Amino acid sequence: MYYNGYGVERDYKKAVEWYSKAAEQEYALAEVWLGFLYKNGEGVEQDYEKAIEWYRKSAEQGFANAQSGLADMYYSGYGVEQDYEKAVEWYRKASEQGDAYGQDWLGALYRDGKGVEQNYEEAVKWFRKAAEQGYASAQSNLGYMYYNGYGVEQDYEEAVRWFRKGAEQGYDYGQDWLGALYRDGEGVEQNYEEAVKWFRK
Repeated sequence: MYYNGYGVERDYKKAVEWYSKAAEQEYALAEVWLGFLYKNGEGVEQDYEKAIEWYRKSAEQGFANAQSGLADMYYSGYGVEQDYEKAVEWYRKASEQGDAYGQDWLGALYRDGKGVEQNYEEAVKWFRKAAEQGYASAQSNLGYMYYNGYGVEQDYEEAVRWFRKGAEQGYDYGQDWLGALYRDGEGVEQNYEEAVKWFRK
């Protein structure tokens, strides 16, 4: 409530104070929030190592959001040496629990061959799992795979369908691609007005 300013004036320091009390009792949700606040320097001085410490405590309890958060730190090299294999390991743990954010990232790592051998079919599998949960980034990533025929048969209409799902949620990557497909008449009838509409968004 303090973090969001619900019913009280927003106060990150108070949020940290209460999350800390809960985190010290090994409450996984509070631990991940504390990790998030240390990562972003909200209510505390930014401290990536402390962020990792709290993410790890929560992640080791099996909390999917924390597993993805810890994976982010390894992917970016914040507070630890950059390690794509470790990122894959933690995104996978989150993904296997149905965490859409982790699934989208695991798909991206398979697509790009970072921390794992490049495998477009695996990328598509994880993008689809997240996309079917309504995760806009994954929907747009799946559209990209259909557009290029990576791991699936090339299908511009399917690409349009998935880009549109992402675009309608306000995701800029999906909007840009949807505009391009309308401009070029790929998977849809060419329509410059529609193209302009999506590019403008």
